[in-house]
Amino acid sequence: MVNPYRIVLADNDVLFRLLLRRLFVYGPGLEVAGEAGDGLELLALLGDLRTAPQLAVLDLTMPRLGGIQTTSQVKAAYPELKVLIVSFHREPEYVREARLAGADGYVLKEDVDIELFSAIETIRLGGVYFSEHLSADDRL
Repeated sequence: MVNPYRIVLADNDVLFRLLLRRLFVYGPGLEVAGEAGDGLELLALLGDLRTAPQLAVLDLTMPRLGGIQTTSQVKAAYPELKVLIVSFHREPEYVREARLAGADGYVLKEDVDIELFSAIETIRLGGVYFSEHLSADDRL
């Protein structure tokens, strides 16, 4: 059996995290290793996990430590961990900040049902994924 692709979630919206967990049931070889309500909880979770995850899926707008700052800190402490931003924010400045912080992908929450698995597979294979619904100048 192939080892699962381990994912951690960080979003202050508990219902959205539940939705993602349910979607991941249909993703072959995906496993949710843990979840957090904000960036500080995610960093603590990463320090506590016995087996490192391969991907962090996080929102931009979270209390205490938002997605941009969390991405920067995750990338500094865990350079091998990939980060996928899932957000309602489509404004170019958010996308640019996420890219500069080291995000490996950016999917709009409204497109999660169509783009999530493509984004994860692209990132899993070493690529970057920025939603096709973002401005062409903001995508990699």
